[in-house]
Amino acid sequence: MNSEAFTLLGQHIIWSDMTGNLLGLIALALGWRRSLWTWPVQFLSGLVLFGAFYGHLAGSAGKQAVVMAVALYGWWQWQRGRDRASDGHIAPRFASWTERAAILAAAAAGTVAVALLFKAHPNLSWDPWPDAYIFVGTIAAMYAQARGMVEFWIAWLLVDLVGVPLNFANGYAFSGFVYVIYGALVLWGMRDWWLRSREGARPVLEGAPA
Repeated sequence: MNSEAFTLLGQHIIWSDMTGNLLGLIALALGWRRSLWTWPVQFLSGLVLFGAFYGHLAGSAGKQAVVMAVALYGWWQWQRGRDRASDGHIAPRFASWTERAAILAAAAAGTVAVALLFKAHPNLSWDPWPDAYIFVGTIAAMYAQARGMVEFWIAWLLVDLVGVPLNFANGYAFSGFVYVIYGALVLWGMRDWWLRSREGARPVLEGAPA
């Protein structure tokens, strides 16, 4: 799975990198639609990408281990049936200022702690601070998604701002290419969740995903 699939614009595309990221796109689209199936697809994406990054990018591999763990939590959280809209899906909401402050503080402290761990053990990461940022940012984003917070879309954008160039720099080109599509989906998904959080369970736009 870590063999080369093809070359695109001078970049070597790896099978596992491509497969895992395509699954990630599907999971993101399902998250936009607030489907419970976003979580098992995210788990599978994390499993494939863990195999792609293991032994090369410790922070990115660790990120995928976190993706799998939080995917299980998200599945459990959404399946509990709390805070559902009238269409049966999770009801998006904005986090309170207390929740935002707690997530930001935990993310900042976690990034510093993980970066120091990576610096103390150089074999774990070639880029301690970016890897730590990705690792902890992913936890924050997926936790917010599991809680139905609109802010999780913003958190994913912030993670990707560092993750995309890091993937290109380390030879995982498909991860960089696919995040162009990720960016568009994130912006549309954030808009949809924001409108739904304001309008309750009513459809906000004709033809919008349910």
